[in-house]
Amino acid sequence: VCSRSYFVVVMVFFHVYIINVILLLFYVHYNSGQEDANRSRDAPSSNHQRPESRRPPSKPEFLRDVSLTRIEGIRVGHVQKVSLVPGKVHEMRTLSMKPLLFEIPGFLSDDECRVVMQLAQLKGLIESQLMVQDGQEELAKELNLSPEEIFNLLDINQDGQLQLHEVYILTHSRVRDGIWLTPENLREIYAGLKADKDGNGLLSLEEFRLLSNDAFQRFLLQRGVKRSQLVRNSRHTWLYQGKGAHQALQDIKTKVTRLTRLPPVLVDLSEPLQVVRYDEGGHYHAHHDSGPVYPETACTHTRLAANTSTPFETSCRYITVLFYLNSVEGGGETAFPVADNRTYDEVSLIQNDVDLLDTRRNCDKSNLRVKPTKGTAVFWYNYLSDGRGWVGEQDEYALHGGCVVTHGTKWVANKWINIDPDYQRQAHYQQLVAQQSEDEDDALDFNYQNQKQDW
Repeated sequence: VCSRSYFVVVMVFFHVYIINVILLLFYVHYNSGQEDANRSRDAPSSNHQRPESRRPPSKPEFLRDVSLTRIEGIRVGHVQKVSLVPGKVHEMRTLSMKPLLFEIPGFLSDDECRVVMQLAQLKGLIESQLMVQDGQEELAKELNLSPEEIFNLLDINQDGQLQLHEVYILTHSRVRDGIWLTPENLREIYAGLKADKDGNGLLSLEEFRLLSNDAFQRFLLQRGVKRSQLVRNSRHTWLYQGKGAHQALQDIKTKVTRLTRLPPVLVDLSEPLQVVRYDEGGHYHAHHDSGPVYPETACTHTRLAANTSTPFETSCRYITVLFYLNSVEGGGETAFPVADNRTYDEVSLIQNDVDLLDTRRNCDKSNLRVKPTKGTAVFWYNYLSDGRGWVGEQDEYALHGGCVVTHGTKWVANKWINIDPDYQRQAHYQQLVAQQSEDEDDALDFNYQNQKQDW
């Protein structure tokens, strides 16, 4: 009897629960229908415009539909297979992770190396001597800074005195006609100019004022300058690789495109092939192929497309591909002073009169050196990734230079891939170039039709 009564009570509660659920569903359905009817009654007609506030946010001028492929280094010494030409597989070895640096033996054939050197000689090579400004007066004019402000910027430890290495950071890259100053040169100049009047090896603000552009220049003219003191001692030329160029040059560009796995248009719109010859004694002190890019910085290749005036400009070379066109008898290695360092500090590049940027004296102290071997190519990224498939910040570890050639001659070629870290500027630049090409093609077709009518 108890079981039967319990069953009846449970069934009653169960039916009540089911009925309540059904009634709730009818209620929700009825209310939803009423709201839809009211909304359609109150909505504006199709002829009326939607309120401005309800418009979707405006889209960027160019949608980012391109992602830059970035090759993984995995680890130092890792070897991966790459297909650059039909029927042949090349090996690509990781040389460093900072910067991301690879070596590809046999990238160029002997014939390609020969043709590139011959075409460079046929066109003619010019001096690669860098024209770099020097002196705190010129620097002040460039950056609109007073000598006091420059002094404070150089005074890294803010002790009110400039030490030799603090001044050297500025002067080694800002000497007129690309002259390279060693710490010994600076001491000689200080003594010759009598800038350090108290002889304590430190410069006060008043003594710093004496280091003017004219004073430097007069001293260097009196003393004389040797070619070994230049920042870069070489000769170079540029070879066009577009339509109508020698087939070997076009083949090299095609292989670079396959190697870097970048869209062909980015390679096509980059700088021509640079060919450089270093004779015995030739060198190139350590440098970056491209500088950092800030909001106020313009890239050389997209500057006109940006149509803005900017105080700073850099080449925006995303990738460097360096080819060795011959094997050098002695010296001529490509040095990476801080490759795979745990940290990067510009001040630490010069310690105890050992300047890691000086490839004539201290190449053996670089973390990594690549021996020039005919046909071998090395390539590295000068910029990091922004994490979204585009160009990020400059990779400071990409600092590199050419060690002095002790015996023989060194021939190399550089292929730089120019990409603007600002995607909108790069896309606008490519659009303008494409439009110009279409206009030129239309003009050629128009002239051709006119000639046919004349005939």
